[in-house]
Amino acid sequence: MRVITLAGSPRFPSRSSALLEYAREQLTSLDVEVFHWNLHNFAPEDLLYARFDSPALKTLNEQLKDADGLIVATPVYKASFSGALKTLLDLLPERALESKIVLPLATGGTVAHLLAVDYALKPVLNALKAQEILHGVFADDSQVIDYQHKPHFTPNLQTRLDSALETFWQALHRRDVEVPAFGLQKGVAHV
Repeated sequence: MRVITLAGSPRFPSRSSALLEYAREQLTSLDVEVFHWNLHNFAPEDLLYARFDSPALKTLNEQLKDADGLIVATPVYKASFSGALKTLLDLLPERALESKIVLPLATGGTVAHLLAVDYALKPVLNALKAQEILHGVFADDSQVIDYQHKPHFTPNLQTRLDSALETFWQALHRRDVEVPAFGLQKGVAHV
């Protein structure tokens, strides 16, 4: 199983990247192959001038093709997700997230930005044809206790993150289960 993590903060370390680091640790402990990307992997001019032939962008696209899921983390600025992340997402092919399970994570200075993921980020992920976009996790800055060293969160955030990662894990496995065709099975009487 392969998952891509994408840090959408222009800063490192950051609160949103701490959420992603924790997710990577948990998935790696479950023998999931995790490929981590952040905005610093891309030359700023490649993003700004929409260079679709950028070597980093080509590599990300290749890894996305073989991935089962994506976890994307972003800070919320001015009631929306990171503009640099939007620039990167705009360079991905139209069906880049087809058949992928996506878990969005976000951080912001206040709970007033709670719905930014639903109203700003999820429509973009949907436009990239994600198979399933899970209910994400939003954390206000006070819930991320330490992001400079080992990620440390308030108990409430820790519980919500663990629950979201469990849901992500289940969704990844659910997408691999073959669903029987709709209809009657031979030899089974239906009353």
